Amino acid sequence: MFFRIKPSGGRRYLQIVENKRVDGKVRQVVRLTIGRIDELEASGQLARLLASGARHCEQMMLLSAMENEATTLSMRRFGAPLLFGRLWQESGIAAVFEELLAGRQFEFPVERAVFATVLHRIMVSGSDRACDKWLEDYDIPGTEELGLHHLYRAMAWLGEELPEAEQADATPFAPRTVKDLVEERLFARRHDLFTDLSVVFMDTTSLYFEGAGGETLGARGHSKDYRPQLAQMILGVVIDQDGRPICTEMWPGNTADVSVLVPVIDRLRSRFGITRVCVVADRGMISAATIAALEERGLEYVLGARERTDRIVREVVLADERPYIPLCLERAGGDETQLFIKEVKVAGKRYIVCRNEAVAIEEAETRRQVIAALDRQLTRGDKALIGNSAYRRFLRPVSDAKPGRKRKLFEIDAGKLAEEARFDGVFVLRSNARISPLQAVLRYRDLQNVERLFRVAKATMRTRPIYHSSDAAIRGHVFCSFLALILHQALDEKLRRAGKRVEWDDLLRDLDRLQHGEISQNGKRWQLRTEAGVAAATAFKAARIALPPRLQTPQQAVA
Repeated sequence: MFFRIKPSGGRRYLQIVENKRVDGKVRQVVRLTIGRIDELEASGQLARLLASGARHCEQMMLLSAMENEATTLSMRRFGAPLLFGRLWQESGIAAVFEELLAGRQFEFPVERAVFATVLHRIMVSGSDRACDKWLEDYDIPGTEELGLHHLYRAMAWLGEELPEAEQADATPFAPRTVKDLVEERLFARRHDLFTDLSVVFMDTTSLYFEGAGGETLGARGHSKDYRPQLAQMILGVVIDQDGRPICTEMWPGNTADVSVLVPVIDRLRSRFGITRVCVVADRGMISAATIAALEERGLEYVLGARERTDRIVREVVLADERPYIPLCLERAGGDETQLFIKEVKVAGKRYIVCRNEAVAIEEAETRRQVIAALDRQLTRGDKALIGNSAYRRFLRPVSDAKPGRKRKLFEIDAGKLAEEARFDGVFVLRSNARISPLQAVLRYRDLQNVERLFRVAKATMRTRPIYHSSDAAIRGHVFCSFLALILHQALDEKLRRAGKRVEWDDLLRDLDRLQHGEISQNGKRWQLRTEAGVAAATAFKAARIALPPRLQTPQQAVA
């Protein structure tokens, strides 16, 4: 049945009509003519009639309640807490915190404070000061009474140094802290997923501070953020061959990369009971002392070599004239990468030379464009060219300029161009592992997983700004980014298993738009939520999380 307005004699009448099938045809049957529409509106009878009928329909009561000033409406974001809260539980992080906090007498829920900080790091990042206010808009169970001082105390606890008796596995650069216990217990819970850590990947980055950077962590060093004027710390992340983050290491900002690899590997073997390790690291980790220490310990390695600065690589390895072996490697998107590989041995040392044809073409074209721009600039004057690092590498001083004329100071060095062309698309590995050249290349390529994690950590989950003044609180703050990486990787794994893929930024946007709330009127409460976007719906389905109905009436809520 429905309402219908029936014109008649210049007037309009309101009727209740029902569609009925009569003799095989649908006909409209008038059940009641209520009256003239203008008189019903003028007297207010129409409004009273509709409101009276709405009392017997929950949906209409909800719409009516929305227009009532006495109605209360509260909406909070719940998508991110629901999704990542489930991953937090399934990954075992919540259980590990419960174990470690069992003997501590904190007067606030530390685990909830850490989870709130991790979730903030995933969604918007920023300082813990910002997290305190950010929490007000999110429905995170157990965080209702948390304040900024609770977040600070939770960070300090994560970075708290362990007693002297538990410092056996400390590196020369950093003590053992509570966060190390979290990593070790998480690994123990996931141990059935690993046969052993036969391959580990490590990479480092620098994080600068807005302030002094704690008692010992903040120091001046080589800044990968191009902020050498600021104090910084060095952050290292170790992952396994399946891309799962294992642990994170933190050192003062003046610690050189080449000095940390061996102590970290020694610590890994002790902490996680590793028996056989193949270390895969980039060229920034290499030094003669590092390689010697790895070989002394009987550890296998696949390390990137410095093609331009290592004399043996540049003059002997790359000069080897034996032919390359062509190989096609499948990439994640289904495309193929054309590589040419050969193995070169020099004084018992094993090198693997690789040439990526596509990269070689790109680098040659880039150099051609630089030279073309440089040639144009030389016609206008060359005094400023030496200050441009892209140009300077291809220039040489002019030695035969005639006196008394305007002197040309620089010219394009053809020899440097030819020398640079030798390195187009080329990378060299040094390895002592008992694996084929192809396996070595594949393992080195997997090192990109670590670099991807760092891009996530420094972009999507930005750790900065860091305002904490103590080493312990700084360690805790940075460690929350590591926990965020674990949740990110856990979600990626679920999506891969489901055969789905979502853009990370789209997912975060969808999750932030997903809100739920409650409308209260006259002792009755309706629960409602917004529609889930495509990315969020895909993630919830992959994680096997069922969203509540769009609208729950009081009867449904009670049930």
